[in-house]
Amino acid sequence: MLSYPDFQEKQIVLIQSEDLKNLVIQNGNLTVKEDEKTINQISLKKIFAVFIIGNTTFTSTLIQKLIREGAVIVLANKNYAPYCVIGGETEGNVLLREKQYADTETLEKAKWIIKNKIQNQILLLKNKRQKNQTEKEIIKRLVELEQEAAKANDAKSLLGLEGNASKNFFGSYFSKFNWRGRKPRTKYDELNTLLDIGYTYLFNFIEAHLRLYGFDLYKGFYHTDFYQRKSLVCDLVEPFRCIIDQALHKALALKQFDPKDFKLEQFEYRLKKGCGGRYIKIFLENIMRYKEDIFRYLQTYYRQTMKDKNDYPLFLIKK
Repeated sequence: MLSYPDFQEKQIVLIQSEDLKNLVIQNGNLTVKEDEKTINQISLKKIFAVFIIGNTTFTSTLIQKLIREGAVIVLANKNYAPYCVIGGETEGNVLLREKQYADTETLEKAKWIIKNKIQNQILLLKNKRQKNQTEKEIIKRLVELEQEAAKANDAKSLLGLEGNASKNFFGSYFSKFNWRGRKPRTKYDELNTLLDIGYTYLFNFIEAHLRLYGFDLYKGFYHTDFYQRKSLVCDLVEPFRCIIDQALHKALALKQFDPKDFKLEQFEYRLKKGCGGRYIKIFLENIMRYKEDIFRYLQTYYRQTMKDKNDYPLFLIKK
């Protein structure tokens, strides 16, 4: 398994291919070529994940060497939606999976992640400058919902509390940016489209970590088991969603967002060709800002699972 000192040197590689690009191995480096011209290269030993958007060619040898270094390859289509993950998985951790299947503390774990999620929503709102009275009231309401989440009697009531908290949070946090409501996966407007993209890449980053330990990604404790849904990743991404929220809010405040980058197709807002890489880079840079926090959090979760302990980790967003 990947140690913390080794992980500190790891990086994410983003390859956006509007035209066909070739990935090759040269002198221990992953080299990106276009028309036989080298446009980027990085040591294989420094790669944690490679996100490839669009059409790219690479060999089975490259896959083997990346897997040998513990790297993950994530393939995404031209609409920036990942469709395949290769490598990075520890196989045969039977004891870990037995403990997953025998877990009787699912509700307590669910309350822990939702409480932590709301804590980070509160922190983001508190970090806003010059809060008006309405915003202060929203913070008080979120504190109440956090306390209620810790006392929830079942997953259904917890789900309702989470939804209530998120509705209050989004409405306040993005109030200055023409926020119209959170509608996941509908591409309802430009901001929802960007949040979906950011959450998707965060999801794959969390998945890459969980693969290191050999978890059954489909066995969750809050999100119900469903065919081909990686419920455990859905669970453990919750406390970290604030990383994407923070990145988007900052990009909006710095006027890095341009509505002209989007087009409306079949009632959905999509990024135009060539415009997605800039936004994905913003999200990935903020994810990498917290890479060590994420590593330690999930490492602690793994260790506590193996020891049958309920001393759950905590993640708190920075300013």
